[in-house]
Amino acid sequence: MSKPAYERVLLKLSGEAFAGPGGSVDVDTTTTMAREIAQVHADGVTTAVVVGGGNIWRGKIHEDAGMDRATADYMGMLATVINALALQDSLERIGVPSRVQTAIAMNAIAEPYIRRRAIRHLEKGRVVIFAAGTGNPYFTTDTTAALRAVEVGAQAILKATKVDGIYSADPFKDPSATRFTQLDYLRVLELGLEVMDSTALTLCMDNALPIVVFDMNVPGNIRRVVMGEPIGTTVGRSAAPLHGEGVGHA
Repeated sequence: MSKPAYERVLLKLSGEAFAGPGGSVDVDTTTTMAREIAQVHADGVTTAVVVGGGNIWRGKIHEDAGMDRATADYMGMLATVINALALQDSLERIGVPSRVQTAIAMNAIAEPYIRRRAIRHLEKGRVVIFAAGTGNPYFTTDTTAALRAVEVGAQAILKATKVDGIYSADPFKDPSATRFTQLDYLRVLELGLEVMDSTALTLCMDNALPIVVFDMNVPGNIRRVVMGEPIGTTVGRSAAPLHGEGVGHA
C-alpha cells in the first residue's frame, strides 16, 4: 500500500454535510461521513475535524431580521456542538475512538478545548472533533479550521464541499465556469473566490498550510486526498500561474 501524503490532517465539514432527507441531522448521511473518516483513520493518519452548524441554524437570516449578530453567532456555535456529538456517536458505533472538544465550556457533554490535550488524543489515535467555533462571535468555522489546524500541527486542511474544487464562478449557475487545479493564496484573494473567509485564508498563508477543496459526495474522496491523488483544488504557495490551471466543468 502506498504511503499517505499527510500524517495529520484537519477535515472541515460544513453543516450541510450532515443534512439529508431524514432531517437536519440525517443518520445515514452522518454514518457515511463517519465511514469515510474511518478509512483515513485505518491508514494511520491522525485526523481532526471542525464542523459547521448551518444545517440547524443560519444566523444571517435572523441578523437580517434584526437579531443581534453576537447572539446569532452564539446560537450557531451551539448548533455545531449538536453536529459534533452526532459525528462522534457515528464514529464510535463503527469502532473509531473520538473526542469532542468545545470552545465554550459544556463539561456535561464534551471536553473543553485544550490544545495539549487535543494533540495527545491525536497521538493516541483518536479522532478529535472541534465544536463551538473559536468561542467568539464574528468568527467563522473556516477561521476555526485554520486556527485549530495550525495549533495541532496539521499538514493540510481538507475542505469538503458539494463541488469538485474551486471554480472561476458558481458552476451550478454558470456552465462556462472553469475549475482550478492549483491556486496561490494571494490569487484566491485577488479573484475574490469563495474558498474561505479572508481571515482564515490569511492564517493559512502565514503558516504555509495548504487547503485542498474537494467533493465530499464522492465515496472514497477523503482517502484519495490523504493519499495524494490529484483531485479537487489545492491552495498553497508557489502554485502554477493562473493561465492553464482551469479545466472545464464536466
